[in-house]
Amino acid sequence: MSSTPAAPGALDDADDVREEERFDPEVLRPFLVAAFPGERGPIAVRQFRRGHSNLTYLVSVGGREAVLRRAPFGVQGKGAHDMQREYTVLAALQGVYPRAPRPIAFCDDASVLGARFYLMERVRGVVLRSPDPPPGVTFTPGLMRGTSGALVDNLADLHAVDWQAAGLGALARGQGYVARQVNGWTERYARARTEEIRPLEDAAAWIAAHMPAESGAALVHNDYKYDNVVLDPADLTRIVAVLDWEMATIGDPLMDLGTTLGYWIDPDDPAEMRARAYGPSFREGNLTRLEIAERYAARTGRDVGSVLFHYVFALFKIAVIVQQIYKRYVDGHTRDPRFATLGEWVRAVAGQADRALARGRIDRLG
Repeated sequence: MSSTPAAPGALDDADDVREEERFDPEVLRPFLVAAFPGERGPIAVRQFRRGHSNLTYLVSVGGREAVLRRAPFGVQGKGAHDMQREYTVLAALQGVYPRAPRPIAFCDDASVLGARFYLMERVRGVVLRSPDPPPGVTFTPGLMRGTSGALVDNLADLHAVDWQAAGLGALARGQGYVARQVNGWTERYARARTEEIRPLEDAAAWIAAHMPAESGAALVHNDYKYDNVVLDPADLTRIVAVLDWEMATIGDPLMDLGTTLGYWIDPDDPAEMRARAYGPSFREGNLTRLEIAERYAARTGRDVGSVLFHYVFALFKIAVIVQQIYKRYVDGHTRDPRFATLGEWVRAVAGQADRALARGRIDRLG
């Protein structure tokens, strides 16, 4: 299926750096000279500002540009935002999975920017970061159908990667992935808790009591959604890159499917869910959550009968991720005003989990 090419203004681009996340570009010069031999001239730094997790900058020197990724300010959790892990995964996937951006160089010296960081190639394209179309793009039902289908098919392709041949065996910890995830995220919530949210605690109890048998082991992204894929400007139903590999590991692929479903907003979901959608998933023409599960099952041959568990767990995990960011704001580790209302989003996601459990299914939750 083809689509109308996107206008130049639709391409994902960087903006001015937020004041509290600025740094002197010159501190990068020795690193950039080593990464790009022969390049000289001023260093320019801009920022991709829409994310809430790792900080992502666009760095240019001479005739070269690259994306710089580093952990956010105020991060204290052990192992959180591991740049070395993300860099290692991207390096291993070169020649194995064509939609993994190419890593360029890694900086292990935290004194340069206050945290370890790495450079990767910039993949130009369109990123659907909100429910509204980028400039020059019209969300027709046909386009949404094709793009949402491509998203599911690419997830299936990702789960088919031969991770052992790619040298990612060190990420595998054997059986027990689901239990480790449930226990780990429950512990993270306990540490990040700032108030009692009864539906979220009920969801934690339910998933602990309803863990299904594991479906196997695959390379999982763990944050796979519309705003983490780059679309071909000439055909918005074609994915050219997958971004944000910080949580990638070897685990149960149905947990990864659940994460995508957790971020997916259907048209009849409550307004509070549509208000913070991670992309245009509720626009007319998109596959629904149920259709995503069915298409994934048809594409992979996997039994998705336990999808309610995977969906509710994903909602719980998303709520905890947001709660962790909100706690950084509450504790004064960041002054980013975007974080001030994240407590409301935690409660909204908890309510979505509560409705799913009340209905016993992943669709028609409104």
